[in-house]
Amino acid sequence: MDARRWRKLVTMAEEVTQGTMHRLPEPLRERATKVPVVFEPWISEAVAGEELDPDSLGLFVGDPHGSSDPTHPIPPQIFLFLESLWDFAEADEEIFREEVRVTYLHELGHYLGLDEGDLEERGLE
Repeated sequence: MDARRWRKLVTMAEEVTQGTMHRLPEPLRERATKVPVVFEPWISEAVAGEELDPDSLGLFVGDPHGSSDPTHPIPPQIFLFLESLWDFAEADEEIFREEVRVTYLHELGHYLGLDEGDLEERGLE
């Protein structure tokens, strides 16, 4: 992996996720600040297993916000897979930024307790 490109992808992704979070309505913004966003190049084979696509763009892990019965051994986190997003965007910065935004909102939706159907209804599939 090219270190210069990685730094560029991280910088763009940080700008997009922070900007997106700050544009959320206050109650959502407050919740969004409680879940860290982790940038990784790709989803690992160990994490993807047989259930997830190795080209996944993002992933939420942990218990959703406000869960009354925690079941996950790790704290809630949003993972964005920047090399996968870059490949998906075909190395177009504008498309990359938009996909980071949509993927972040999709995974944030899972943190907030939305399922795939709820996210699809909101255009965040």
